[in-house]
Amino acid sequence: MRIHNLSIAVLLCAGAVFAQQSEQPSMTTGRMQVWMADATASSTPSAPLAPRSFDLDAIDKSANACTDFYQYACGNWVKTHTIPPDQTRWGRFNELAEHNRYLLYQDLEAAAANPKTPLQKKYGEFYAACMNASAADQKGYQPIQPLLRQVDVLTSKSQLPALIAQLQSKDGTAALFRFGSQQNDKDATREIARATQGGLGLPDRSYYLEDDPHTLKIRQAYVAHLAAMFQLIGDSPEAAQKEAVNVTTVETALARSSTPRTDMRDPRNVYHLLRLSQLQALTPAFDWNSYLHGLGLANLRTLNVATPVFFLSMNTLIEDQNLGVWKSYLRWNVVNSAAPYLSSAFVDANFDFYGKTLVGQKENQARWKRCTILTDRSLGEAVGQDWVAQHFPPSSKQSMEKMVAALEAAMKQDIASLPWMSDATRQQADLKLAEIRNKIGYPDKWRDYSTLIVEPDQLVANVQRVDAFEFRHQLNKIGKPVNEKEWGMTPPTVNAYYSPNMNDINFPAGILQPPFFDPTKDAAVNYGAIGVVIGHEMTHGFDDEGSQFDGKGNLRQWWTPADRKAFDQRTACEVKEYDGFETAPGTHLNGKLTLGENTADNGGLRLAYQALMETLKDEGPQAMDRKVDGYTPAQQFFISYGQIWCSRQTDASMRVSAKVDPHSTGKWRVNGAVRNSDAFDSAFGCTKGQPMMPADACRVW
Repeated sequence: MRIHNLSIAVLLCAGAVFAQQSEQPSMTTGRMQVWMADATASSTPSAPLAPRSFDLDAIDKSANACTDFYQYACGNWVKTHTIPPDQTRWGRFNELAEHNRYLLYQDLEAAAANPKTPLQKKYGEFYAACMNASAADQKGYQPIQPLLRQVDVLTSKSQLPALIAQLQSKDGTAALFRFGSQQNDKDATREIARATQGGLGLPDRSYYLEDDPHTLKIRQAYVAHLAAMFQLIGDSPEAAQKEAVNVTTVETALARSSTPRTDMRDPRNVYHLLRLSQLQALTPAFDWNSYLHGLGLANLRTLNVATPVFFLSMNTLIEDQNLGVWKSYLRWNVVNSAAPYLSSAFVDANFDFYGKTLVGQKENQARWKRCTILTDRSLGEAVGQDWVAQHFPPSSKQSMEKMVAALEAAMKQDIASLPWMSDATRQQADLKLAEIRNKIGYPDKWRDYSTLIVEPDQLVANVQRVDAFEFRHQLNKIGKPVNEKEWGMTPPTVNAYYSPNMNDINFPAGILQPPFFDPTKDAAVNYGAIGVVIGHEMTHGFDDEGSQFDGKGNLRQWWTPADRKAFDQRTACEVKEYDGFETAPGTHLNGKLTLGENTADNGGLRLAYQALMETLKDEGPQAMDRKVDGYTPAQQFFISYGQIWCSRQTDASMRVSAKVDPHSTGKWRVNGAVRNSDAFDSAFGCTKGQPMMPADACRVW
């Protein structure tokens, strides 16, 4: 599923997911890669404070809103909050995620101790197995020894496809490349197979190819980490070092042939529908029939080869490197995938590199947090059924439906008023807007987990079965109609997303709480927070990527050439603007990588403000000027928006984010959007030339 979500706080690595900030999940199926052994597994956590909407104490009134609005809205919050040692970023998203996690933890503890339903028994046992640290320590790396033996007994490179198929489909090891299903970009009603680049142990190809001092330091630490992990499975120091070199040889070659993230943002760059015979001719050293037979897809005849250059180079790599090199690479993938769930030695070594070294996380999360996160990710719609029943009242869903309707009306008005768009394109944009589907809170139909086996005290096996269950779920879609009711996030998640192929906007119950949505607050506060979130996701349908899909979800040019040129000129303004924003010292945002999210931030802010003004008109003329705590509705709106992005983040994680995260950092999500808003200038009395009212402001939507 191709999605654009509100706030990615994870890094994708080696086909797995490892926590970087909080766990606002991405839609990549995989495991959370940072896990840590700790001495607090049995400690009872205390309930975190629920986040507040429109926090007056967060405002720094000594700052000039027209000079640095982020400092004005969040200055005192930043001053009075520190990054917890088990986090690399701390902000309003994290506060709510921590609150939701605690509520979910209570549900899981109750299910583990006294399940009331078969579903509670299943996710309760999964959680309990995760919490049993002593069992993991007793087993060491015994749970992966059978897989390591399978790698060791390889006698020919011709056996690689069958083994890789097994690792990917049955054991949760995403080696060499990624394979799954996707909606057909040219026929969004159908699911097709997709193969794309992957196989890296570092977050991005740039870590293998760039030679600046920071990247070199990370690369050296990675090689040392590889050697340490090989020693944990019995290698001598000399053998471990040799295997580490083998792994980096393979991964560096894969990185060189990988398409840069910025290029993969264009859907036309990652759609190459090929016959299997064409792919086989491209990669004669890799027997695709053997691979697909191992997946149970022996009859597959066509697929989307998203990154053909990668597979062409993969073929050369298979031909050039000896079997010993490939054994090292596969051994590493087996160990790396399972390390978070093995004994303390593996868990600690894994965290030391992926947590401390890479993103600057000082210490591990408590085991209850990790197990709660893992259970939510593994059986999210099982856990979510009980969670929403307790924490998401029908009134919240009804309020969201009204706000979504108000934002849709604002976008229709915005499209009608754009001076640079012709009537022909405007008509198509209206059609697409009318076809956007809205998903609020949770799925209409829950996933069926009846075939998923969970065993007490078998953490690694349970995780592998979950991975196999999800992988099979994806493969079973191939060749079938798209399930338009399916969700890509679990109900407790603090996030939201837009899918261009589905043409739908999705708001899990987890985000529909303070500080994003608070039924006790004025409309201005809610429109500045969840209203902008709604507008953000809606605008994704018309950003540089989403705008290439029509209302049915098909990749189709529905713009006139002149209008597309005008659109591209406006997005180029945003690219240049955000390129200039510094995050960590010496590190700037990548305006091209973050273009879609920046467009959505700017558009969402404008749409939510328009919707608020229409709402206030209905309340009467006095509503426009009614002050609360000394602020007009317009000022409340912008402060509420600014405060959902109050945050602190380690320099190390910001450097990683600059390479891999399509979202700007909190400060620039605030200042970058308000400096392009005429309404903000009026609300705070800014004058032309001040930082928040530049002469060269950008506007797309």
